[in-house]
Amino acid sequence: MSSTAISLRTVSGEALRAHLDDLARLRITVFREWPYLYEGDEAYERRYLARYAEAPGAAVVLAMDDGRVVGASTCLPLAEEDEEISAPFRQAGWDPDTVFYFGESVLLPEYRGRGIGVAFFAEREAWALRFPRILWSTFCAVERDAADPRRPEGYTPLDSFWGKRGYEKRPDLACTLAWREVDGTEEIPHRLTFWLKRLRETS
Repeated sequence: MSSTAISLRTVSGEALRAHLDDLARLRITVFREWPYLYEGDEAYERRYLARYAEAPGAAVVLAMDDGRVVGASTCLPLAEEDEEISAPFRQAGWDPDTVFYFGESVLLPEYRGRGIGVAFFAEREAWALRFPRILWSTFCAVERDAADPRRPEGYTPLDSFWGKRGYEKRPDLACTLAWREVDGTEEIPHRLTFWLKRLRETS
């Protein structure tokens, strides 16, 4: 790991395409860990991430160490998200045009504990506030059984970290996404619960 300071850079549109391979590898590496246990492949990841270069309002915050991408955090308007993510809000009476969705934050293990996660939230919230109609930011997190034998000893959930950022867990808002787990053979459904934060009051 370099001794130089980590720099953050927010990219959008065509500027993001040069980093798709780096982002794909990061997602595969980090999401193999608990609690996601995600078995990914780079071809799918590149297709998935390409939408951040195409969707209006989308952006990715990159954490760079001496020119190397060591972390990334994604965001886009909820109205631009897939149906699985946006539908729970519409069904609950929310206006998707007022909500910004924060996708994933992935950071290599050796760079954790240095404030980069906090900066990811700050940078994405600042980006979301560039859009006058946005009132809320949200993300979702997978629900796992605390007694699952695959849970690493000493694992600490991020609930406290998210709460300190001003996010509130909303069990009434949840979605179901399917993916293949490490050592699995088929995609299986997973429940993810949303967390919300008000970014600005109604004008």
